[in-house]
Amino acid sequence: MILFDGVWFGYTPDRTILHDISVEISPGEVVALMGENGAGKTTLVKHINGLLKPSRGTVFIDGVDTRTTSTAALAHKVGFVFQNADHQLFADTLEGEVAFALRNLGFPEGEVDERVSRYLEQFDLTRYKERSPFLLSGGERKRLALASVLCVEPDILILDEPTQAQDAKQKRKLAQLIDSFRCSDSIVLLVTHDVEFAVQIVDRILLLSQGRLLADGSPRQILGNHDLLRRARLLPPQIAQLAHTLADKLPTFPRDIIALEEAVKATSKLFARR
Repeated sequence: MILFDGVWFGYTPDRTILHDISVEISPGEVVALMGENGAGKTTLVKHINGLLKPSRGTVFIDGVDTRTTSTAALAHKVGFVFQNADHQLFADTLEGEVAFALRNLGFPEGEVDERVSRYLEQFDLTRYKERSPFLLSGGERKRLALASVLCVEPDILILDEPTQAQDAKQKRKLAQLIDSFRCSDSIVLLVTHDVEFAVQIVDRILLLSQGRLLADGSPRQILGNHDLLRRARLLPPQIAQLAHTLADKLPTFPRDIIALEEAVKATSKLFARR
């Protein structure tokens, strides 16, 4: 479980970034953290693995206070994929990159080999396994960073803009992996602007604005509320925008639609009545 209890944070005494954040995230939840650039999203999640400590308030990971725990100790529980993959890649080969964390955490060598092979295959990187990570494209480096963290199968997985530079095929694979973590009762926390991806995969959205928790609710409650999104400087999903446009013209058309399947069903019903 992740618990933020009255968390404030500032990089300097006169520059407060987070303002009194209190929120609880339970095992099995897939949660999106959304908001405009500079809202404090990445600053907030860096408190989960201990990279940052609260100026005031407390962060608990499974009941453990992060202020009294090292980042190294939290690494056994928390996996973090940075927005910029180059900030965490360092090994000479892709195999070495994925194997590093597994060996560092004491996995048996046979299991290291099995997981390296499985996760390189999962992210379509096997053919590059002996190549330097820095010879990959930006999207491939992002997938390697994902593989190097997901292979440990942490209890808490933090993904900062995971769909950036990924095509539709890779997004589908990522969604499947996130579902597997959900089924294992892990927590997955996505920092994302990708509202279309969030609609498909998350159970809950935390909406930040100027370092404050603006809203906490289901995708429908958040992404279907255009006034709320406007305050957070986010655009709604394209299907939600279309539903609002149709509802303005056709009063019986549902205004709270956020997914394609819902739009197809509502449109079919509309034409069936005519």
